[in-house]
Amino acid sequence: MKKIVAIAAFFALVSGAATAQETDLRLGFQVSPTFSWMTTDDTEIGNNGTNLGLKLGARGEVFFRENYAFIIGLGFAFNSGGQLLHGQFTDAWQRSEIPNGVITPFPAGTDLRYKIQYVEIPFGLKFRTNEIGYLRYYAELPVITLGFKSQARGQVEYSSIKEDKIDIKKEVTPLALSWGIGGGIEYSVNESTSLVCGVNYQRVFTDVTKNYDNVDSKAVINAIVLHLGVMF
Repeated sequence: MKKIVAIAAFFALVSGAATAQETDLRLGFQVSPTFSWMTTDDTEIGNNGTNLGLKLGARGEVFFRENYAFIIGLGFAFNSGGQLLHGQFTDAWQRSEIPNGVITPFPAGTDLRYKIQYVEIPFGLKFRTNEIGYLRYYAELPVITLGFKSQARGQVEYSSIKEDKIDIKKEVTPLALSWGIGGGIEYSVNESTSLVCGVNYQRVFTDVTKNYDNVDSKAVINAIVLHLGVMF
């Protein structure tokens, strides 16, 4: 709740600054499907599946020139993560309550799927072209995103065993920092409203998973985001 209040206050400050400096402030929202997967720096742990997720949120653009803007937002990322295949036995998820009947440490060939929900605060720069008919083309780079973990569920699968909806919040780091780039088009419905469609690539550069004394691998999330939104 405190985070949401802080961000709301930040938006109010941005709005006030925009008015004071005679900049152009636009607000909008997005509903964006995502495809995410995980990779690690451990050769015995590999990507073995993609998560279909969704991003919902509000967005602000403060134009300091006609076609140049600062961007900031507040939203939620659902079902971020992916599936990792462990080539050797692993004692991951020791902090979590594993259902009865599941062997631990997990045997070689175990798939562990991460399904993480984040509260996200992206900020960056936007560049766009002059209007061509009803269209503008734009690019966003760089976009830095702060992700605060709000929930994490897991699925373990090996042999004939498959257990879902395991609470793995203690296995995931609370903060994820990512960078991204993207681009797309804006379609002007009228003088004040535009429909937005674009594609963004996002990569977490901090370790998503918490390590143990005998495990020191780094796992990150990569995502392709189909950016769909409306700006006013």
